[in-house]
Amino acid sequence: MMMSSKPLKKTNSCPLKYKAPSMDQPPPHQVAFPTSPQAPQLGEEIFYFAHPQHPISQTNLPDLFTCAACKEYGAGERFTCSDCDYQLHDFCALAPPALKRHPIHPVHKIIFFPKPVKSGILKSRCDVCAKTTKGCVFKCTVCSFQMHPCCAMLSTEINIPVHPHTLRLLPVPQYTSNGDPGFVCGECNKRRSGRVYHCTVCDYHLHAVCAKNMVNGLQANGFKGMEKSSMLGAAAKVASRVMIDFIGGLIEGIGEGVGQVLIQSAARGS
Repeated sequence: MMMSSKPLKKTNSCPLKYKAPSMDQPPPHQVAFPTSPQAPQLGEEIFYFAHPQHPISQTNLPDLFTCAACKEYGAGERFTCSDCDYQLHDFCALAPPALKRHPIHPVHKIIFFPKPVKSGILKSRCDVCAKTTKGCVFKCTVCSFQMHPCCAMLSTEINIPVHPHTLRLLPVPQYTSNGDPGFVCGECNKRRSGRVYHCTVCDYHLHAVCAKNMVNGLQANGFKGMEKSSMLGAAAKVASRVMIDFIGGLIEGIGEGVGQVLIQSAARGS
């Protein structure tokens, strides 16, 4: 399973192990995946198990891309194919086959699944950022916990460049009756589902989904609000509200009609 640093060496069916390249230690907001003896250098070509027809190499580009593995956005560091448009997050390309005692889910080992895990009628969602999982995930085989590879780079305590104090991951939020998580994020100024970080010094809060944008390169390269599901989700809520109001009005109209018939029948009977 371990990868040699020699160019063009094929890997086994499992992805490679990852550690942030060109650093003695990973950034303070990231968890270091277990690593191979030597991570590939920028420009070095490797073969990825899901894209065996061409080699891919690590590079750093400022443009937006969609990772072919997890199906999420990214920018900056990535693995690209020079023969086609295949692109991967570095942490997806080099994800280990399993993670033991991850800080966010320390009770069980989580396994890397290179393809989406079916969850029946309901959409499968990440237990950290609450976004849908459309590609590869880390999933617990004991319980239902799962998370994106990008979310697996986060820890229970993080330090980020946009806030001077250490942030700590709060327990799974208890939502109010109207579905409001109760926290306004200091980065996006919105309320949304998903795990939340809280400052240990002041009242600053940060969504996990906003924290992951500091891992996938979106924030560093100037991309904000890059959520495909946000507009669709808002449209779905509006459509469901309209449908509920329509059905309610229809039932109300039927009820009034039935009531009028009963009154008329009673009047005739008398």
